[in-house]
Amino acid sequence: MSRPRFLSFTRNGRAGYGLLAGDGVVDLSARHGARWPSLREVIEAGALASLVDEAAALAADHALADITCEIPIPAPEKIICVGVNFPDRNEEYKDGKEAPPNPSLFIRFPRSFTGHGQPLIRPPESSQLDYEGEIVIVIGKPGRRIAEAAALDHIAALSLCNEGTLRDWVRHAKFNVTQGKNFDRSGAMGPWLIPFTDEAQIADIALATRVNGETRQSDRTGRMIFSFRKIISYVSTFTTLVPGDVIVTGTPTGAGARFDPPIWLKPGDVVEVEAEGIGTLRNTVADETAMEET
Repeated sequence: MSRPRFLSFTRNGRAGYGLLAGDGVVDLSARHGARWPSLREVIEAGALASLVDEAAALAADHALADITCEIPIPAPEKIICVGVNFPDRNEEYKDGKEAPPNPSLFIRFPRSFTGHGQPLIRPPESSQLDYEGEIVIVIGKPGRRIAEAAALDHIAALSLCNEGTLRDWVRHAKFNVTQGKNFDRSGAMGPWLIPFTDEAQIADIALATRVNGETRQSDRTGRMIFSFRKIISYVSTFTTLVPGDVIVTGTPTGAGARFDPPIWLKPGDVVEVEAEGIGTLRNTVADETAMEET
């Protein structure tokens, strides 16, 4: 039996959220939007499970073909990304160093992501758009200095991310990668949220990225350098995690930058990020248009 899948979407200019039902969506925002404007507020209220029960008796309100998928949490307080979190990815640096004791972190803004089925946007400033398939955890229970033993109790849901990167722009400064990680709609998140109920959902699952049907990245979460527990505990040491916060947990080796010569994404490419039990995030690639530049 498939797990419940919560979608954030727009339809006829209206933002909403709902639960996938076959080839359609039960529009829960039409019923609860005044109380919970987005899935962030639903998560904060701890209401995912009750909405699953409610939707079980309802027919779909909209066909999937009539909606546009958006990033699952439209306005999270924080999007925190983990860099270099698989052994083979660490070895790419060829500096002879073992994995560091703590994760490397950086911040992304919601505007830098687009939803499932929408194009990743290659900006005119760079042709070096690259892909990074990753698993996303969404915080449901607030906390500061969370112990590793209790960390998974703070997860509300799971999703996927293509953490699109402009490679030359991550080298524009000496110490940070912020510029190359935050071009508008250069990455994607979705297609939905899967409620988190059990550690087995993430403990050792396959994660893969395909470009035009060719597998470029493939690994398992059981090989991550920093576990989901460690990431939550470490991040919560310096900042309070709150419901709706998004943590992007790291990508395997195999990004386009690691080919010789590098293989950058180009308009018309199709990129798919897939993880067991979560689903497949699919996006095409397009150039930014003159209208979008202004």
